[in-house]
Amino acid sequence: MADVLSQGEIDALLSALSTGEMNADELKKEETEKKIKVYDFKRALRFSKDQIRSLSRIHENFARLLTTYFSAQLRTYVQISVTSVDQLPYEEFIRSIPKMTILNVFEPYPLEGRLLMEVNPNIAYAMLDRLLGGKGDSVNKVENLTEIETRIMAQLFQRTLDSFQEAWSSIIELDPIMEDIEVNPQFLQMVSPNETVVVISLSTTVAETSGMINICLPHVVLEEILPKLSIHYWMQEKKKQRQPGEIDKIEKKIRKAPLLIQAELGRSEISIQEFLHLGIGDVIELNQPIDRPLMITVGGEHKYNAQPGKMKNQIAVQVTDIIEEAEENE
Repeated sequence: MADVLSQGEIDALLSALSTGEMNADELKKEETEKKIKVYDFKRALRFSKDQIRSLSRIHENFARLLTTYFSAQLRTYVQISVTSVDQLPYEEFIRSIPKMTILNVFEPYPLEGRLLMEVNPNIAYAMLDRLLGGKGDSVNKVENLTEIETRIMAQLFQRTLDSFQEAWSSIIELDPIMEDIEVNPQFLQMVSPNETVVVISLSTTVAETSGMINICLPHVVLEEILPKLSIHYWMQEKKKQRQPGEIDKIEKKIRKAPLLIQAELGRSEISIQEFLHLGIGDVIELNQPIDRPLMITVGGEHKYNAQPGKMKNQIAVQVTDIIEEAEENE
């Protein structure tokens, strides 16, 4: 929406035009120049604004899940939140992260390709120090990682994939698998240098240490599910059309389903002592008056009332009332 000028601003503008301080032709030229935008083909914007908003929403949920997970694992103050969501060439992303850092590479099966979670060394070592019983101090020695330290961090970040899977569950059922941990970005070539990637930056605080966790999502990996990230996908109402004869098959299967029908003559409570001394000819008094109907249950639900009797020398019950669903709800 264009800016609305006050009456004083309008008067000042007319005065400037009449005195020659401002040229109307120059104003038109400036307005025309503003319509021209420089487009860099090396920084192709392949994700729409709707898709970026959806990715931001997904990873805000992921950040909340990570906060809960790390808080439980490290037993200290942890705060994680989404700082930015940007799309840029893969080469530019690699140049923007530290030369030596913690790079968690994982496969988001069933999607083809690999995703990357880069954890700043300060954050990674603060987490490692907490796991080993320390206060959460950060000592950056990423170039000299021991096998034990690498193994501990691999297990810690492996479990973050459960949170990643849950955050994406509304879009696609992922089964992410940790593939490797690298420390040098130059040795990691997931996609071509000019491939567009979305980088979600998570601001992370562990105890008194702060840093960034970056999630790198290549366009080529997410390409097949991009329509699901659009707002139009969420607004669509999908109505399943029944196949011909499908309803009849369901009804036939339901009719053949076995149900347990029970007629309850009454109930009684006795002590264990009385139960142990029961003998032939003893009488157990029930709480069911003879002038009240018996209750018949179907699958554990009260459906009928009945009266007891005999039919061809067999004990039987005769249905007298049908219990309607409306009566049950009341």
